Amino acid sequence: MFTVRPSVPEDIPAQRELWKLAFGDSDQYIDNFYNTYYRPDRVVVLEEDGVVQSMTAWFDTAFVLPGQGEYRAAYLYAVATHPDCRGRGLAGKLLSGADEYFRSLAIPAVTTVPAEPSLHNFFGANGFRECFRILGGSLWQEEIPLPPPNLLRPASTEEYGQVRETLLRDIPHIAYPEDALTYQAGCCALGDGGLFVGDTPAGPVCLCTERADDKLVIVKECLGASGTYRHVFPDLPRIAPARRWEIRGPRSAEFCVGVNENLGKFGMLKWLDPELEKAWNWYTVGYLGLAFD
Repeated sequence: MFTVRPSVPEDIPAQRELWKLAFGDSDQYIDNFYNTYYRPDRVVVLEEDGVVQSMTAWFDTAFVLPGQGEYRAAYLYAVATHPDCRGRGLAGKLLSGADEYFRSLAIPAVTTVPAEPSLHNFFGANGFRECFRILGGSLWQEEIPLPPPNLLRPASTEEYGQVRETLLRDIPHIAYPEDALTYQAGCCALGDGGLFVGDTPAGPVCLCTERADDKLVIVKECLGASGTYRHVFPDLPRIAPARRWEIRGPRSAEFCVGVNENLGKFGMLKWLDPELEKAWNWYTVGYLGLAFD
């Protein structure tokens, strides 16, 4: 017998085991989620005969549509099924049950970022469609002029969120609450990174960095008006020393020479409200940005 329900604190050991088996993350990484964002109702589990076999966390976000308003959106995260139970359709049952839970909360939209390209087909078979794009490119150390301009400074999650919303106000995007940004900041700190903001002659900028290894830093999002990047990039060696920086953002900007096509197919959307789904123009391209990947 299968039951899909919001989690309870007693489920945490099973959740942590599923998370580690599915993604191989360290205890320290998983601790960050449970210490910064977790509440029992923010994890949905599938239970089979009293045993938790599948789970998904979710972030309570907003889908902001300029000129139309904003809609509460559940961003699915860490969708995981026990390896011994895969191939039995449990993840699909979990997603269907989670939809019913979100409807009970009057949440009209669900988003997700598949962990790998092949999973786009799985989520597509469960009602999701492509919606969110992201552009990416690389900068090498020798391509960045010195000295650094000292424009960027560490930001609190509150300040980062405020600057982020200002810079994204004209495009459809996912807005994150402060506790979700706190979780992101914790992920960054584990990778010797952080949240940064700055003021340039071309306007404000914000960016989020996370170290991949001793030579590579991922700039998980770099937001600013056209012209800001040439002021910001020389500051990267100071705030996030590396041999190479992989930079992601919503616009075709200066850094998008040699676009990473894998990033183009990024986030997916499912409307739970039939009227909103019927009215939605699927040619609309939104920006999700931070994927907590």
